[in-house]
Amino acid sequence: MNPVIQAADTTQLAPHAAAPHAVDGSAHHLHAPTPGATATLIQDLRELFKVKVVTLVLVTGWGGFYLGSMQSGISSVQRGLLDVLIGIGLVSAGAGALNQCLERTSDARMDRTANRPLASGRFSLAAGIIAGLGAVGLGAFWLLLYTNPITVALALLTAFSYVAIYTPLKRVTTMATFIGAFPGAMGPLLGWTAARGRVEWPAVALFGILFVWQFPHFMSIAWLYRADYAKAGIRMLPVVQPDGGSTVVQALFYAVLMIPVSLAPWKLGMTGVAYAWIATALGLVYLGYTIRFAGILHAESEEQSRMLARDLLKVSVLYLPLLFTTLMVCAIAKG
Repeated sequence: MNPVIQAADTTQLAPHAAAPHAVDGSAHHLHAPTPGATATLIQDLRELFKVKVVTLVLVTGWGGFYLGSMQSGISSVQRGLLDVLIGIGLVSAGAGALNQCLERTSDARMDRTANRPLASGRFSLAAGIIAGLGAVGLGAFWLLLYTNPITVALALLTAFSYVAIYTPLKRVTTMATFIGAFPGAMGPLLGWTAARGRVEWPAVALFGILFVWQFPHFMSIAWLYRADYAKAGIRMLPVVQPDGGSTVVQALFYAVLMIPVSLAPWKLGMTGVAYAWIATALGLVYLGYTIRFAGILHAESEEQSRMLARDLLKVSVLYLPLLFTTLMVCAIAKG
């Protein structure tokens, strides 16, 4: 039995105490969860299913569904939204669990991931596989019931590319980050197809925003944890080229590209001009912090270098929901 959920025997009754319900004359042991076991189990499930990542997928999926509904001239506040988010969330959670099944050995070598349930041994590999496949299967079935075949196909393709292509490639080539950006950008596209039943240029624009956004975000993470990645044999760019030059160039390239890409919804007539102004301002802030991140090339200390990367990471996490909120608020309804 998994030690996280194993019950602990309470102290036996004293010899002179009567044993309750002792039909055969022997004392029954009382069982209760070990103190803290329930909290640990909940935290382990959160880690196994990568709840933080799933939350980001759900937020962007909601944005795609909302904007797709606006394009159709209908409200997104409906039961269909909940069904879409349940299905997308389950598939994403299952993919996260399967990712950890494949990476349990490398996770155990990194300080930031060594305490994950599979890496630490609190969950068995079989349990992780069953949980992952079960969540993906249930999510795909849910989407099939309540959305359309194209959304199901795209959701399964996302899970497959994340688990079977991106995950093993991380130990082989730095191109894994580029390849992993494709499944990482699928949230709003899935929301859009769930609402509209087809892939259209506005959906591609939303996909593009997520795709480009990821690179400064992941470059900051890769720089912060480059020593961990090196220990695990994961070929992130700062590991392969430790001087940081290529890391900065890639982050800057995509931060600059982020500004015109974020304006694509306006150019496609999805929003009014107010969105264009706000998106440009947000993009300039994102670019500004990415330029600041370039300071890692001449940082006076490791702490200063980490501070620059950490600041870019925080700004990237704020930038995306602010951009999508602006996009949704400024969206133009069509019939």
